[in-house]
Amino acid sequence: MSYNAVGVLLAAGESSRMGRPKPLLPWRGTTLVEYQMNSLLQGGCDQVIVVTGKYDAEMSPLLDDRTGVVRAYNPDYADGKATSVRAGICEVPDGVHSIVLLAVDQPRPAWVIERVLKVHTDFGAEVTSPGYDGHGGHPLVFDSSMRSELAAVTEEGEGVRAIFKRPDLNHHRVEFESAIVRLDINTPEAYEKALATFAELARQYG
Repeated sequence: MSYNAVGVLLAAGESSRMGRPKPLLPWRGTTLVEYQMNSLLQGGCDQVIVVTGKYDAEMSPLLDDRTGVVRAYNPDYADGKATSVRAGICEVPDGVHSIVLLAVDQPRPAWVIERVLKVHTDFGAEVTSPGYDGHGGHPLVFDSSMRSELAAVTEEGEGVRAIFKRPDLNHHRVEFESAIVRLDINTPEAYEKALATFAELARQYG
């Protein structure tokens, strides 16, 4: 079976700054991990690979037996995000056109994912990413030809950032009019603020 797009959702971290598991935080009537899975599926991913780690046991009831969702446990999660990228990429099936990379603490409504993915498909760049006010955001969408580079990222080599430093990289940025593409939830304060502002941030314009 071939897929047009597969999402890789990074949810293996220790949530040390948050003080409780980020994937299980209440979010928009569900949990953060389920919200993100649903957004990726509704935004155009045929399958979502959720990379788990520290809280694998707590998350497994939410992931197992879910249509279109694959749980990929990363035993090396404590060694950094690059290990989770590699663990997720290992599970991407052959025949995929695009790989959508997103972290669980970067909540994105489905329309954001859909827009970046559509532009990526239309333009045919190696990497497509959203931007706002001169800064890059997430999700990152990679052409399947980038798979081997993603599978080789290391923590010492700056992870995925190393790919963006490649001078010949064909990278297309999609400009957004909302800071939604920059939202990142790392601390209890950031979580509370995001809860209060997300509905307005996530509103689709145009």
